[in-house]
Formats: sequence, C-alpha cells, structure tokens
Amino acid sequence: MSMLQPLAGGLMIGLAAVLLLKFNGRLMGVSGIFFSALTDSAEGSWRWLFLIGMVAGAWVLHAVSGLPVPAPSDSGSLVAIVAGLIVGFGTRLGGGCTSGHGVCGIGRLSVRSITATLVFMAVGILTVFVVRHLLGGLL
Repeated sequence: MSMLQPLAGGLMIGLAAVLLLKFNGRLMGVSGIFFSALTDSAEGSWRWLFLIGMVAGAWVLHAVSGLPVPAPSDSGSLVAIVAGLIVGFGTRLGGGCTSGHGVCGIGRLSVRSITATLVFMAVGILTVFVVRHLLGGLL
C-alpha cells in the first residue's frame, strides 16, 4: 500500500464531512447516523442514503481500482458480534465515534472531541497490547 491510498481515503472522509455539514447542516458521525437511521424514521431517509453511499463507494472503488477488500478476521462471528456491541456501547457512552469526534470534532477544536479521540486511541493501543502480548493473539 502506498502512502497515497490512506491520504486519498482521509481526504475523501474529510470531503464527505464538509459536504454533509455544508448541504445538510449535520456533523458526520457514522455511529450516530446509523443509530438514528434505525430509531428515527421521520428523518432516517437521508441517513440510509448516506450509509448506502458509504458502502457503495467502497464497492465502486474496489471495482474500478482493483484494490483488495480487507480479509475477514479469523476470530469468528462471536468475537465480531461482541466487539461490535462493545464498540456500539462505547460510541453511545462517548457521545460519538471516531468519525464524529476524530474528524469533525477535532476539526472544530472541540475539547470534548479531542479528549474522546485520545481515549479512543489509548484504549485501542491497550487492547492491541493485551490481545497480542498478554493473550498471545488468542482472539
């Protein structure tokens, strides 16, 4: 992977955040958009379009460029489900996810978002250390 692919991905995420704020007046936080799409049927349509566009965009990029699709984890479905639930709980507890706090919140110099992003990073580093070094990569 060259340096251009992560750079292009970051620019596309930033562009999506700016366009959503400019044309819809909303901050982009994927976990919040997903949760609201499930729970708020009155304003859920644009959220579903956003989520479909996010998945379709990745599919189109793969079809056009031939970039590999990330391989599924060897951990199994149960670990993926538990991990997803923990992430969902954490994003609700933290009032947003990495895209909301890390991209939009830091861009707005929000102390709350900077703090949340630092906590996300610290917990991620700690989780990798525990799984790889203390559990020997069992998960």
